[in-house]
Amino acid sequence: MHISRSEIVELFNNFSQQKVLILGDVMIDSYLWGKVDRISPEAPVPVVSVKKRNSLLGGAANVALNIKALGATPLLCSAIGADQRGAEFKALLTQAGISSEGIVESPSRITTTKFRIIGNNAQMLRVDEEMDAELNTDDETVLMHRLDDLFRQHTISVVILQDYNKGVLTPAVIEKICTIARLAGAPVVVDPKRKNFELYNHVDLFKPNLKELRDGLKLDADLDSVEIIREAVKQWQDRQSIKAMMVTLSEAGVYIRETKNKNETVEEYHLPAHLRKIADVSGAGDTVISVASLCRALRVSAYLTASVSNLAGGLVCEHVGVVPVDRNLLLSEALVHLVKE
Repeated sequence: MHISRSEIVELFNNFSQQKVLILGDVMIDSYLWGKVDRISPEAPVPVVSVKKRNSLLGGAANVALNIKALGATPLLCSAIGADQRGAEFKALLTQAGISSEGIVESPSRITTTKFRIIGNNAQMLRVDEEMDAELNTDDETVLMHRLDDLFRQHTISVVILQDYNKGVLTPAVIEKICTIARLAGAPVVVDPKRKNFELYNHVDLFKPNLKELRDGLKLDADLDSVEIIREAVKQWQDRQSIKAMMVTLSEAGVYIRETKNKNETVEEYHLPAHLRKIADVSGAGDTVISVASLCRALRVSAYLTASVSNLAGGLVCEHVGVVPVDRNLLLSEALVHLVKE
């Protein structure tokens, strides 16, 4: 596939003109960093001597960080607890330069926090403090009103639905955002989980990973070949009237299939992963959906969307912990690996 240098540069330059609404489950990623040099006498477990603590924006908020890092404007919409962690979450948003106008504080919820313990630069343990019940009716109503406000006040280029099964994306919220996005002419891009898998109809891009595809389709057999994946994707696209599906395949790269125009011409590609020294896969899916959404907002080809997203997902895996993609490094790699003139 022919991709020119000017096409890549123009794509990245145009990122800065996009406003991206991210709707989904947010959380705090809390890290305790330390050194391990002995085993506990109380149990056969390593003892981590803590040297550093830090908290980062996680879940859909990490998608917002990636969108901002790519040069676009994120508009984050979610529900958090009216608690100490919620105040910390909003402070982290402020520090990151991300608006909290779309954040609903609920007295009936807690703010999801994931504690990761890192010893000798390797993750030793994760402890989750969370509530995964669906929003109650009152919170759901407030959130949907907030969505209306965001669409009235901003010109939205694309919508990302980032589902972590923590209860923000209820059936009513999903139906609401898909309706107002369609009326506004904004494509909807989805990073799904199993619970709501069947609720995403008529979306522009659906991006499960391999496990999510298998779980969502309730398949017993492994998806262990591109041919099997292709058939599963085709059937789901047809059933749900989804324009494009991109499946991340971990070390096997990505597969994308798009049905174009009324004549239903199909464009599909399997792109291998680039050779990397993998340190941590946490957050890679957030980066992939961020890049893919901006590509869909700019109406670029399925091939270019998958190619740049594939590069971006690999780049963040070279770092320990959840980090947003480096725009300049991604641009450099895209020019090296994708340009064919």
